[in-house]
Amino acid sequence: MGIEIGGYIEKVDGKDLKYSEFVEKYLFKNQPVVLTGIMDDWGACKDWVTDNGHPNLRFFETCFGKSKVQVADCGTREFTDQKRLEMSVSEFVSQWRPNSAEEQTDDSTCDTNGKSTLYLKDWHFVKEYPEYLAYRTPLFFCDDWLNIYLDNYRLHKNSDICQENNEISCSDYRFVYMGAKGSWTPLHADVFRSYSWSANICGKKNWFFLPPNQSHLVFDRNMKNCVFNLFEDINETMFPGFKKATWLECVQERDEIIFVPSGWYHQVHNLEDTISINHNWFNAYNISWVWDLLWRDYEETNGYIEDMKDICEDFEALCQRNLAANTGMNFYDFFIFILQFSLANVVQLHNLYKNYEHPILFSHVGQNLALNLVSIQKILLKMKSIDGLPENKSNVDLREVLDDPDFLKLCTSLDRTYSMIHEEQHRSFDAKDTLMVKLGDHSQISSIEDLISFIDHAVSEYCGTKETL
Repeated sequence: MGIEIGGYIEKVDGKDLKYSEFVEKYLFKNQPVVLTGIMDDWGACKDWVTDNGHPNLRFFETCFGKSKVQVADCGTREFTDQKRLEMSVSEFVSQWRPNSAEEQTDDSTCDTNGKSTLYLKDWHFVKEYPEYLAYRTPLFFCDDWLNIYLDNYRLHKNSDICQENNEISCSDYRFVYMGAKGSWTPLHADVFRSYSWSANICGKKNWFFLPPNQSHLVFDRNMKNCVFNLFEDINETMFPGFKKATWLECVQERDEIIFVPSGWYHQVHNLEDTISINHNWFNAYNISWVWDLLWRDYEETNGYIEDMKDICEDFEALCQRNLAANTGMNFYDFFIFILQFSLANVVQLHNLYKNYEHPILFSHVGQNLALNLVSIQKILLKMKSIDGLPENKSNVDLREVLDDPDFLKLCTSLDRTYSMIHEEQHRSFDAKDTLMVKLGDHSQISSIEDLISFIDHAVSEYCGTKETL
């Protein structure tokens, strides 16, 4: 069954694009784009590529060969994904090399039908090799709450779910992908319904995108199962809306970066031997997608095990555990995450207030921080409005948080990020006592209502009324 291509993804020279333009045209509108011209100084573009433009497999084998990685067998489906294998980089390279373009001159010897083709995915390269500077995150993607947070905290603290014995697993969402011609990724929307960006170090990819308002067309009648492969013979009885979907297509070349917005389903095929760098991330513009996914997955999880409600000693704890295992975090993790980010944003506003009586009027950083707080508060109001939402069980003393070295690192990372994005002076936090005076009676947070009140108070103190925003 063929698919209907209704258009192609825009390509823009990143050197001519201002950050504010990227926000307005793509982040805010949740639209995909391909950016060119912003990878010229990346070490990966030199070290990881041969003179002929092919993956430098010998370099990986020599420098990173002992790393353990997850590899997808593109010819074998396992549940809703491809079968995953664990092997060393050396083992992966040894299986790839005989058919790689680096070793072969006759492309006809390569397996291009997807069967038995291996695809290294989700390699936490930055966490494993922090001293090796392969690339710098482009400015457009630096407002990355997810990875800034994970540089200092775990998203979920349950050792069974997070695999405490594996410090690399789930430690960030910065990845390296490596695959031969013919390797591919099945149809999916990204984890947490985050944004993602993917930079081709070498090779060429073919992308197929479906806008969020058509995502229901690739699900079955019960909205449970999604189409796995666009180019299989799709059962029209099972997927009655599939033929109505209109896709956008993009061929991504070497040294191009594609921005994937939240909730866009996509399928990707490697047209050549390819290496790419991928990040998942979210911020004020798409945090609502994260909460909406959590709530949908919670209701679905709850429904699956509802028959255990009367016999389970702590049914809610079981639901939250399953939610964390299936989605990557649960309601409590999400609440702590947005609480920490709220306070970190208030710390930055407090620092700005020492220089500007009205930071959102005189500072682009101040405007960004205020936007962050308002976007978080909108999510909290959504959470508060839901009947039956389990109560947060945490009691957070903000004075203790301000004494936490990891939190101060989070503040520093946030300040550095926004100072760089908006080209303003970097500041250090050294005014805890005056901040606590400003916070007044809002230093204890144990509920959604407390955090809403805390943000209201902070916005009033540092930004004036909400009408100013």
